[in-house]
Amino acid sequence: MEFLNPRALRWKIAALAAAACCAVAAVIGFLVHDATRERGMRVGTDRTLTRLIAAEREFARTGEAPAGIDVRSGAELPEPLARDLADRPDTEGGYATWYDADPPNWYWMWGAVTVGGDRFLVVRDDMSTEVRTLQLLDRSIVKSVLAALLFVVPLAALATEPINRRLRHGARTARRIAEGDLDARIGAGGRARDEITEMSAAVDGMAAALQRKLENERRFTADVAHELRTPLMGLVTAAGLLPEGDEATGLVRDRLRALNALVEDLLEISRLDAGAERARLDPVPLGELVADVVRRTGTATRVTVEAAEMVETDPRRVERIVVNLVTNAHRHGTAPVVVTVTGVRITVRDHGPGFPPDLLERGPQRFRTGASERGRGHGLGLTVAQGQSEVLGARLTFANAPGGGAIATLCLTPRPA
Repeated sequence: MEFLNPRALRWKIAALAAAACCAVAAVIGFLVHDATRERGMRVGTDRTLTRLIAAEREFARTGEAPAGIDVRSGAELPEPLARDLADRPDTEGGYATWYDADPPNWYWMWGAVTVGGDRFLVVRDDMSTEVRTLQLLDRSIVKSVLAALLFVVPLAALATEPINRRLRHGARTARRIAEGDLDARIGAGGRARDEITEMSAAVDGMAAALQRKLENERRFTADVAHELRTPLMGLVTAAGLLPEGDEATGLVRDRLRALNALVEDLLEISRLDAGAERARLDPVPLGELVADVVRRTGTATRVTVEAAEMVETDPRRVERIVVNLVTNAHRHGTAPVVVTVTGVRITVRDHGPGFPPDLLERGPQRFRTGASERGRGHGLGLTVAQGQSEVLGARLTFANAPGGGAIATLCLTPRPA
């Protein structure tokens, strides 16, 4: 399903939006976490110093430390606190603080002040409230980011649907053009003026230019064939007046027959390109039809019929296809040439060098035989066969046999029961 395809553009955009959301949340979360931590440390330090100052006053007045305040010697002080007092004995009037975040005494703020000699008042203040507040803040940030992702990702996926719809429409149109529908166009796509609109306009312009070029080519082919037909008929008539039995007469008539066949092929191709051909379907016993067509070609071709079916097709077009395939096999291949009819499938195989890779990849192309070892020709026979098979709604495929030789297969549609 297109919507669930993880490689679709919508999910890539959604992933990018999610990554941007996470990056922004991480930066903001870090700044908020750091600011909150600094504020908690200041609050804890101020609270400890306040208790320490009050304890110092009480000790100066009574000579005894208040409840919860220890009097320790320098050796009994925590090392970081003692070092801080030694490094700055006059800083803040001799007060020193230290936050203990290491186990086992986590989350304690220590404070100390000298009260004479090697005696110090020591305060230890619990910082667990500030730490829990910071942890709750971190969890709230994470939950907020997850909630935002649950909203942002589907929203981004849905927001890209118009873009995806336009791209899919363009892809479908391009496939229609590739399949031969040269009138297909993507269109402007509404009032949007973006990169997709530019691409659509470029594809439509390319399709229009291609259509004009192909139309000019078809018109030129048809015009040439029609223009050649009149002088050709005159040549055929003149050749009929030549004396019989002369070698030159036979050569002239043979070349005229080849030229006449070429002109007829060109006319047929022009009609096929113009879409003017329509099949006249009749029920036909396929095995008998193919055997009769091959027999009338006058070639040394072996025919094998295996459970041939009755088909609903145009026998004249099937005959044209079979004649072209058999003629091509004899002209460009090597004997024996075998025609096999199985069910609704007709297979023509020779034992020559096989079809060239270009033909197997792109299909038949007019005026191209593909390889010198396939012999000389105009490349029109297979082109006509391909066009006639499309008119019939059949499928004509080309392949090379593993043991050598070319195989052309025509698959027709069986007659409905």
